Amino acid sequence: MSGILVMGAGSVGCFIGGLTQLAGVPVHFVGRPRVLAHLRRHGLRLTDLDGLDRHIPPPQLRLHEDIPAGLRPDLVLLCVKSGATAEAATALALTMPEGTDVVSLQNGIANTPAARALAPRLHWHAGMVPFNIAELAPGHYHRGTTGSLAVEGDAADAALAAWQTALARAGMALTLHADLAPVQWGKLLLNLNNPVNALSGRPLRDQLLQRGYRRVLAALQEEALDLLDAVQRPVAQLSPLPPRRLLMLLRLPTPIFRLAAARMLRIDAQARSSMADDLAQGRRTEIDVLCGEVVRLAGNLHRTAPLNARMQALVEAQAKRRRTYTPRELLQALGLS
Repeated sequence: MSGILVMGAGSVGCFIGGLTQLAGVPVHFVGRPRVLAHLRRHGLRLTDLDGLDRHIPPPQLRLHEDIPAGLRPDLVLLCVKSGATAEAATALALTMPEGTDVVSLQNGIANTPAARALAPRLHWHAGMVPFNIAELAPGHYHRGTTGSLAVEGDAADAALAAWQTALARAGMALTLHADLAPVQWGKLLLNLNNPVNALSGRPLRDQLLQRGYRRVLAALQEEALDLLDAVQRPVAQLSPLPPRRLLMLLRLPTPIFRLAAARMLRIDAQARSSMADDLAQGRRTEIDVLCGEVVRLAGNLHRTAPLNARMQALVEAQAKRRRTYTPRELLQALGLS
């Protein structure tokens, strides 16, 4: 490949873009001043729970606050937060040649259609990042859970095939899907743990070992699954168990859960949700593309999703509360105690 543009050098963009550069592909990073300043000073360090520990020195990073004039990448990775999708898609529409392949590696369901509507001359692909990435220190990004990337497309697309080959050299699997919607909904169900984790104030593994928090997650997922069943929308299995059986596992007493969920609990002790980082830094969260998506699905059916609506409200009010929730407090706040 002659080059890739990462549009949104945050946790996902830095980690995936960094791996791509380690595979020998030139990568341009467009990001916010805070992140770029860290990268210019410290370089880019990538670590993971499997022992990866690589560093790209500052002089080897191509860093930009805006898309460089005349840049013609083979592939663009859209990694901005959902609230910045419109701005980023508009910028790409103005600068990228017609037909440029763009992969959205964003949370939620609606980002790719929204971006495609704003930049229809570009070739859009939905994508899904299954693993957790945390910023442990300035310029240091750590993958704390497992999984392989998924993108909508096929091997006939030269840019995707070349990127897939490059990532394989860096030890990262990428699977291509003709229809990514079931995978996206499966990921959204798992991501309903993001607000639970953020409000708990705990690392992911510690939070999942608290039965009260798991009961909240199971209730949020069950509400979403009932709605997805009502519209006959298929959901991919992204955990060791099908979604309905996962609900039963989450509700088990913790000693049994610990034994039965050994694969699920293969989580680095440092892992936490990106929403927890957003709350800690006072940034806008992506709760609207997670619980909010479930609420909108319910509205389309002239139904309600009270648990997901309430969770969205709790996250949006957390900046004023500034205190984490115990399992009992969160169950009570959702009317589940």
